[in-house]
Amino acid sequence: MKQVITSVCSLLLLLAPCHVFAEKAAIKAPPSALDISKENTYPNPTQDLPRLQPSELAKNLLDTSKIPIENPDLIRMFNETSISNAPLAVGYRAKIYLGQWPLNYESTETTVNWEYQQINRNFHDNRGGKTFHALSYHQDTQKIIQGGLTAPIKNAEDVKKMMLLKAMSKTNLPLAFQTVVGYGTKHSRVYNIAPSNLGYLTAYAPAVNEKGKVTFGEVYLVLKGNQRHLLIKNVTSQGIGAWIPVQDHVSFGFVTSPTPR
Repeated sequence: MKQVITSVCSLLLLLAPCHVFAEKAAIKAPPSALDISKENTYPNPTQDLPRLQPSELAKNLLDTSKIPIENPDLIRMFNETSISNAPLAVGYRAKIYLGQWPLNYESTETTVNWEYQQINRNFHDNRGGKTFHALSYHQDTQKIIQGGLTAPIKNAEDVKKMMLLKAMSKTNLPLAFQTVVGYGTKHSRVYNIAPSNLGYLTAYAPAVNEKGKVTFGEVYLVLKGNQRHLLIKNVTSQGIGAWIPVQDHVSFGFVTSPTPR
C-alpha cells in the first residue's frame, strides 16, 4: 500500500503545475545593499498601489470577458458604472464602445540590478597613515533616480501601473518609477582602509528590470434586455520592459588600492 501511495504522489508531482507545490521566493537583497529609509534625508512618498477590488457589477462584467482584465483604471471605471434592471427591457439592445485599453500584463522575467546607477563616491587617502582609517557613506549631492519603460507603448501610464504591481508582488521590494536619495544621507556601516592605501566607497541605486507582454483590446459593453457582458475585439500583444528603481535602498562597492584609481 505504501508503494502505491508513493507512486500516486509521484504521478501528481509530474502532472501538476509547479506553482501548486511551491511559491517563488521573493528576491533577497545581497549583503552589499542596505535599507536607508530611516537615514534618507529626502522623505520619499510610499508607492501605494493596492489591487483594486471590483464591485459586484464589475466582477460580473469581468467574468464575462474571455480575456483577463487587470487594468486598475478600467476596473475603476466599471466600479463607477451602474446599470439598472428594466422590467420592460424585452428587445432592448445596445453595444457601447469603451475604447482601446491595455487589458493585462504577463510577466516573463524579473531581475534586480543592484548597481543600476552610481549615485555617490566617498574617498580617503590613507597612504600616509599608520593605522586603519574608518570610511563611511555620506551622500554628497541629492540624486534623483528615474526609471521608465524601455520602449514607447500606447497607454504608457496604465502599462506602468500594471508592471509596477506585478514587479512588487514578485520581488516584495519597495518600488517606484522615481526615487530620491537626499543630500547628507549617511549610514553607520564602517569600511576600513589599511595604511598605505586609498579607499573608495561607491554607492549605487538598485532597480528592477521587469520584462513581459501587454495585451490590448477594444472593449465593448453589450446590453441585451437585462443581460450585460463585455466583448473584446481586435486583441493584440506587445512585448515591453521597464526599469523600476528600488526605493530607499543603496548598494555599496568598496575597494582599496596603493595607487589612485
